[in-house]
Amino acid sequence: MNRAIIIILDSLGLGASADAHKYGDQNADTFGHIVEACEAGLANNTQRHGPLKIPNLLRWGLGAAAVGSRKHKLPLATHLNVQGAYGHAVEVSSGKDTPSGHWEICGLPVPFNWGTFPQQEDCFPTQLMQDLLVQGQIQGTLANKHGSGTDILAEYGEQHLRTGFPICYTSADSVFQIAAHEETFGLERLYDLCEVAKKLVDPLNVARVIARPFKGTCNADFERTANRRDLTTPPMGRTLLDHIQDQNGCVVSVGKVGDIFAHKGVNYTVKADDNMGLVDQLLDQMKQVKEGLLFVNLVDFDSKYGHRRDVAGYANALEEFDARLPQIEAQLEPQDLVLLSADHGCDPTWPGSDHTREHVPVVFYGHHCGLPVQAFDLGERTTFADMGQTVASHLGLVSLNYGIGCQLN
Repeated sequence: MNRAIIIILDSLGLGASADAHKYGDQNADTFGHIVEACEAGLANNTQRHGPLKIPNLLRWGLGAAAVGSRKHKLPLATHLNVQGAYGHAVEVSSGKDTPSGHWEICGLPVPFNWGTFPQQEDCFPTQLMQDLLVQGQIQGTLANKHGSGTDILAEYGEQHLRTGFPICYTSADSVFQIAAHEETFGLERLYDLCEVAKKLVDPLNVARVIARPFKGTCNADFERTANRRDLTTPPMGRTLLDHIQDQNGCVVSVGKVGDIFAHKGVNYTVKADDNMGLVDQLLDQMKQVKEGLLFVNLVDFDSKYGHRRDVAGYANALEEFDARLPQIEAQLEPQDLVLLSADHGCDPTWPGSDHTREHVPVVFYGHHCGLPVQAFDLGERTTFADMGQTVASHLGLVSLNYGIGCQLN
């Protein structure tokens, strides 16, 4: 079996999809708006300044993919010395959430709507919260509303330390999140409480319960830790990951990928504190695993910068990742195919703090079925599943149930 590497730049959308108006995202464009903000000098901070500097990502084809998606120019040398096959993909799944995006990439679109909670105070059903108190053996909860993680900690973190009550909140996605102090509340206790919560929200068709541990002593130094855990409803069908394991191939999750698939089709998971740590883990796994799939999710783009509407931070993170691409290239072997994509958008210039309904990049680099990937435009793919189908072909697997493979050489 050959080797494939999928790198998800979590939330790096390439412009609003045709149905984005249904989600209130009609002019969202995560990558394009970051590029424009940098060019205008609106994304400067102590770590970066000026136009976006991502020469390696442009060489792979990311800029060319973005121009094809948004249909007009960007202030970048997008088509100079491109070495990868590039395009963009449209999501057919109903939502703009993390599981749906990842599953569709792996050949399993999600045609139904996940359950969500109303945009109001006390957004969770009364019976759900009563059952959580009894079955979770807690005396009370805080928040019970929509909010971003940073804002929620600022508003309720100190009260949590005083009372010991876990903080329960949600977003526009199908998710029930519980934040608690990693030391005073206890990490294992938080995980156990999330297990209880997942059973309680399953009848509501809620996709995920997320444990959000944090540390610190007050608002000034609260910080979420790397011990996040996503409890996800298992995929309702077979994915690329299952087909790889059918052929005795190895699937390695780098980051939260294993959680997203409820560990179905995953051999093992390695984690790290941030994007650069995850790149380190990928490089280490590339030395050890020579066949199958290395599947990486670089979550900081979404959780630290997209949701927090931090344009400068997002731009800096892209530049940091770009600087690591030569290290990844140096460890590629002649049978390797790399896919660079995203699972949804999260435009840091867009109002609110939620994901945005956008096209995602489709960038292939390396070798496909024994031949070098050629630099050309793959155009618009009508489903994320085309990416999984292409990877399946590279690995010599049977065809997935959805998607049309991309011609790369």
